[in-house]
Amino acid sequence: MMARLMSRGVIGAAALLLLGACSSSDWQVRALPSDTAISTALDNEPDLDLLQEVELLDLPLARIPQAVRPCCAFGNAQKVKVGPVPVPFFRYANTIAVDKVGPHAFEAGTFSFQKDAPNGSRGTENNGQIYTLKGGFIDLAHVRDTADNAIALFYHIYPKIGQQQSIPLPEEIGPRTIELSEFAVSHLTGRQRWEVAAAMSDRLAYFMAEAHEVAQWHGYRSWAPWSETVSAYSPEDLYSNMLGAKIALALLNNNLAMNTELYNQHMTQWFSATLQWLQPVAIEQTNILFDAIDGHWWDSQQPLPSKFMLLKRHYELGDKQSPYLVPKAVAQTNAKWQQIAPLYQQPHQAHALGLSNRVHGINIDSVAQQKLFVGDKFKPSFKHIPSELWQNGFTQADFHQMSLYNQIQDDIELKQHLDAVNNVAQE
Repeated sequence: MMARLMSRGVIGAAALLLLGACSSSDWQVRALPSDTAISTALDNEPDLDLLQEVELLDLPLARIPQAVRPCCAFGNAQKVKVGPVPVPFFRYANTIAVDKVGPHAFEAGTFSFQKDAPNGSRGTENNGQIYTLKGGFIDLAHVRDTADNAIALFYHIYPKIGQQQSIPLPEEIGPRTIELSEFAVSHLTGRQRWEVAAAMSDRLAYFMAEAHEVAQWHGYRSWAPWSETVSAYSPEDLYSNMLGAKIALALLNNNLAMNTELYNQHMTQWFSATLQWLQPVAIEQTNILFDAIDGHWWDSQQPLPSKFMLLKRHYELGDKQSPYLVPKAVAQTNAKWQQIAPLYQQPHQAHALGLSNRVHGINIDSVAQQKLFVGDKFKPSFKHIPSELWQNGFTQADFHQMSLYNQIQDDIELKQHLDAVNNVAQE
């Protein structure tokens, strides 16, 4: 009976999501050339920097995505409980083969149905987790979310580059905005202004992802009955988010995101190529690696959404991120070691990522901040953090320090949890 009810609920939800996806509006931008760009275009040897002297016409712009995609809880085939009741015979399998990754859809939410190329077939994004030899575990939803946010922010920032402006963002634990200060851009070429706006949008989009990690820890829920603390500071999240930021930056600087369809199709191709570059493993090998770190990085005995289903967390927020690779010594403990042993014979090393704070002489953090405030509902969850850090609002400059306080609290709670589990085992 439980399985039938769940199936009916899923079908009904899918129908609603399909209707919502079909009703979503597209966006597009058009570049209006200046007199300088026109005269340059007519030169025998055009200056490519001057060709970028354009304005974006006031057409429907990419709106800031209002909701993140459902991310995948770290681990594989987890048990699930709804409220206090475990769901029997159900496991949440979330790994995926790289050749099954579907086409990208801007602001897809839970459902999408897009073409992977102009003459390609339609399909869903089919998000999940993939293990790569250079990037560790990659959460595909996190990659896509940050890329979408970067594109949307760009088309809000570039038309007013250098001007003071405030961009409202969807609330999570309280009001939040992007605050841009006035700064000089007259000395920059058109191409340089474009690149500054792209780098600024990309960096801010990544910090939106960091804010989401903080929000999840402090009780934010996209669906009220389901706690998301199990996903807060998950070890693959921020590396995946930064991967999305890096891809978006490449698309922006190559003018491959001027409308929804163009962006979706190029994001699909760049995403696929990036995953291949990171050396993805087969889905069976991803599952074995998850099994190998069971009890170390996650606990398969804890059902979702129990917070300490996740045992390993990443609190080192910032603009430089390195992936976690499964150590050979840990992988060898798995009974299926022979199936993944060839992975450790291939030459590879973890590929670190970083986002620049300085572009064409502009210090981005000095002129662009994400400003957040804590709503009354969430203030009790900040009691272990000094009030001067958050009471009057905070920015991305405070995320790392706040996360270290959260780490201290997690260490206390995890010890209590493990002690309780051991006591039950001894009875």
